[in-house]
Amino acid sequence: MRQRVTILGATGSVGTSTLDVVARHPERYEVFALTAARRVDELAAQCLRFRPRFAVMADEAAARELAARLEGAQLPTRVRSGAAALDEVAAHPEVDAVMAAIVGAAGLASCLAAAAAGKRLLLANKEALVVGGELFMAAVRQGGATLLPIDSEHSAIFQCLPEDPAAWPARVDQIILTASGGPFRQRDPATLGDVTPEQACAHPNWVMGRKISVDSATMMNKALEVIEARHLFGLPSSRIQVAIHPQSIIHSMVQFVDGSVLAQLGTPDMRVPIACGLAWPERVESGTRRLDFRQMAAMTFEEADPVRFPGLQLAWQVLEAAPGTPAVLNAANEVAVAAFLEGRLRFDRIHAVNVETLAAVTPSNPQFLADLLALDAQSRRAAEQAVGRMSS
Repeated sequence: MRQRVTILGATGSVGTSTLDVVARHPERYEVFALTAARRVDELAAQCLRFRPRFAVMADEAAARELAARLEGAQLPTRVRSGAAALDEVAAHPEVDAVMAAIVGAAGLASCLAAAAAGKRLLLANKEALVVGGELFMAAVRQGGATLLPIDSEHSAIFQCLPEDPAAWPARVDQIILTASGGPFRQRDPATLGDVTPEQACAHPNWVMGRKISVDSATMMNKALEVIEARHLFGLPSSRIQVAIHPQSIIHSMVQFVDGSVLAQLGTPDMRVPIACGLAWPERVESGTRRLDFRQMAAMTFEEADPVRFPGLQLAWQVLEAAPGTPAVLNAANEVAVAAFLEGRLRFDRIHAVNVETLAAVTPSNPQFLADLLALDAQSRRAAEQAVGRMSS
């Protein structure tokens, strides 16, 4: 039987790459539901091609427009809207696999719904782990979900680790997340205040959305990945390291206690980890070009400059702080990046907003989704106040 797949965040870069892989294997996969926030044109085109049973828009007005657009197309697609509809298509009993690719904390609730329903959960939304933390992992365990990381770095680590998670603490010395260094790896830090959104979004290796591209330019993306790795792999944060690898060929590495290192290599194309997650433990064609080692330039590695990338160290700081502190950092960063993309905040002040918000908000050990959402809202208010002060 074909796997029925729900794609949360279908119109983003990960969502469209997932559909590309699915389309290559019609005998293995069928699209059950597609979701988007407000991109009606893109989701309508996807519905016409893949004919899902459900299409969900986060925005009600966008859902009405989508329904009008699809009317008369003789599709089986039913259009829904809102958070409850997202949770429904993530946890629907007929769904086998869920690609969680909604950007930011907005994707947490639907990820929890899929986890609690015991789905094969392909996690591209790192914020679900950064914000949800142990609450999310508990839902995975209690629901019996199969959690497969889709971030290229975490997929790489997953592929290098022994199959039995119980063996990881004794066998693994450290995991090493690689980072490209983004577009400003060699730029004078004194000039970062002049960076434009277009420059920050021009990643040298990867094609990504605007928010994650800015996070890559600040290396906050890597800080969030450190937090994600802590929860995914259960190792203490002191055993998680970061190395800049500008070529983005080695996607991450695992160093074992005997000194050996296993690395996963591939072209910088998200279809590779997506295909891995969809088919695991099997392998299917992803559509990416193959590495040609005969033509490959030298692979190099560097330390991350703390002056150029001050946000990276926040990962270890928040992991050692009170429970819920990573959620504060994530909310602050989402607000700061949005303000930068809107022209309200200088690029070099994103880190300052994050630090100021962390100082202003003290979590009180959130236990439930409602607690996390309240903490997220409180942190966003504090971050907006910081943006306002720095903008003026």
